[in-house]
Amino acid sequence: MRFAARALSVLLHPVWMPTLTLVLAFNVDPQLSFAFTPEGRLIVYAMVLVMTALFPLTSTWMMVRSGLVGSLAMPDRRERILPFVLTLIYYGMAYYLLRRTPNHPATWAMALGMLLALLATLLLTVRWKVSAHMVGIGGLLGAFLALMWLHGVQAPLVLCALFIAAGALGSARLLVGDHTPAQVYVGAAIGLACTFGCTVAGLYY
Repeated sequence: MRFAARALSVLLHPVWMPTLTLVLAFNVDPQLSFAFTPEGRLIVYAMVLVMTALFPLTSTWMMVRSGLVGSLAMPDRRERILPFVLTLIYYGMAYYLLRRTPNHPATWAMALGMLLALLATLLLTVRWKVSAHMVGIGGLLGAFLALMWLHGVQAPLVLCALFIAAGALGSARLLVGDHTPAQVYVGAAIGLACTFGCTVAGLYY
């Protein structure tokens, strides 16, 4: 059971969430992707994947090799601060690049919401450990709910799948003993509130 929980934690790791959010949004809401050819979409996906997944993973791995971080899982709250700072920089770069492409304002707002969710996670981590996994999947869920609110996206099966995935991931984080229930709930609330709020309000710069 613990092996399955750890496997799910890897599969739904927060580094995959920005790319997964963008892919899902582009496929359920045509208003977000009408300006791109299929090849153009792949370029945008690749750009986000590199900036929000490949760069953070590479940086963290280098910190593990140098002894600055004990492991990629970073169970110690204090070890998470530097990787989160670097990841925040990468997210900022990804947001800047997205603004340089003909994306829909809702896409920019979702990206800003993810950036703010990471910033809130970083600030909270200075004093208290919060589940970054739940911040990530909460952000994905918040973005999807926002598109339902704004553009009337109708995909009940996707919505159910996201709720089930979020519940399973939260249970997995508790099962492996990495977080308390409060850390799981707060993480999910941060991610959902930031992406939903920014997207619905149309906040971007």
